Amino acid sequence: MNITFLLNGETVELADVDQTATLLDWLREDRGLTGTKEGCNEGDCGACTVMVTDEGGAKALNSCILFLPQLHGKAVRTVEGASGPNGEAHPVQQAMVDLHGSQCGFCTPGFIMSMVASHANGATNHDTQLAGNLCRCTGYAPIIRAAKAAEEQTVPVWVKDKPITTPAASPMLPGSSDELAAVYSENPNATLVAGATDVGLWVTKQLRDLDPVIFLNRCEDLKQITITDEEIRFGAMVDMNRMGEALAGHHPSYAEMIRRYASVQVRHAATVGGNIANGSPIGDNPPALIALGATLHLRKGDERRSLPLEAFFLDYGKQDRAPGEFVESVSFPRQVDRLKTYKLSKRFDQDISAVCGCFNITVTDGNITQARIAFGGMAGTPKRATHVEAALIGKLWTRETIDAALPAFGKDYSPLTDMRASATYRLETAKAMLERYYLEDQGEVTNVLEVSA
Repeated sequence: MNITFLLNGETVELADVDQTATLLDWLREDRGLTGTKEGCNEGDCGACTVMVTDEGGAKALNSCILFLPQLHGKAVRTVEGASGPNGEAHPVQQAMVDLHGSQCGFCTPGFIMSMVASHANGATNHDTQLAGNLCRCTGYAPIIRAAKAAEEQTVPVWVKDKPITTPAASPMLPGSSDELAAVYSENPNATLVAGATDVGLWVTKQLRDLDPVIFLNRCEDLKQITITDEEIRFGAMVDMNRMGEALAGHHPSYAEMIRRYASVQVRHAATVGGNIANGSPIGDNPPALIALGATLHLRKGDERRSLPLEAFFLDYGKQDRAPGEFVESVSFPRQVDRLKTYKLSKRFDQDISAVCGCFNITVTDGNITQARIAFGGMAGTPKRATHVEAALIGKLWTRETIDAALPAFGKDYSPLTDMRASATYRLETAKAMLERYYLEDQGEVTNVLEVSA
């Protein structure tokens, strides 16, 4: 396919693009822009960070798992383009020099581009903005000081990129869900690429040949968030940062869990539909959505169907999705917020869950009237704790009821032991999460970030 985009302010037109060529490899090998570094090549370290501007604004993204066709019509800025046309330093570059924010320098270009993007957006939550950039020698204190020092400086005109208007490059880059439905019906064995935060690793780590590929990033109608008096609905292409922002006022515990979901760079790319459709047993969204009573909406050609989200996951690696059928959206009822999500991982930020427990328990006049509890990391699929729910519903909301329900976890789950946690640990921590939910509801402080000596 042929694609057109801006690179550091200049128009680039590429013909017959390799559909799974990464931006990182192209920058370094074809353009000689070696400031963008390859570290992990899987979206963890941030050394390859670039700024990409589209209709949604400027975003920091990992170029190592960003395929070239995803850039059609967008504007890309690398560390070479952070400085001005006459060599003027960007405010964050100057602050890093003044405050000694660089030592070996390998991670520095990625830090700079994350800071350029956050500076352009006026974001000042620097610990969050830079959680996806790893440094092993300088330490974060001078880098954070540099980010703070640049806050009040004007955004340079040369980094104020805008996306460009381009014609459709290929049917494999559909511009709407209708176009997607048509091309996917004709190519039901194609690989769908939403944000490529998972599929990207199939290429960079597993060296898989993905042919053909359909890219969803131009389907603007799949990026809609709809909030009514009855429901909240997310289109399949809503990225995790936007989802977290939308949830903050409705289910803040869920929104906080999303803040710990990978990094800013990954959340800018990762989508709710992709996280559901890949069927991972440790994906963090499905347990929370299941606890909220979510409905999944699927489409194949002109036919649509809906099903409870928990029914989509049939077995490990197997979902209720026919060839040529794709996730269109997910919705759940508006409700009083009783949801708590507990993500247990070895690292607090930017790590995969060992256990993700989500609890949505309704108490009326001291009695448990409804309970939806779901977990990731406890089975081959995201799964409800139906026996635990049954042990709670109709009982008094007391510690005695909680204690009596704990053995039911053993009926719902037989978790595996792997590199992240043992089966025993998973089962015991799942029980502890229910206890934590009860204690928090009683006003106890249980968050490790809030407890003090």
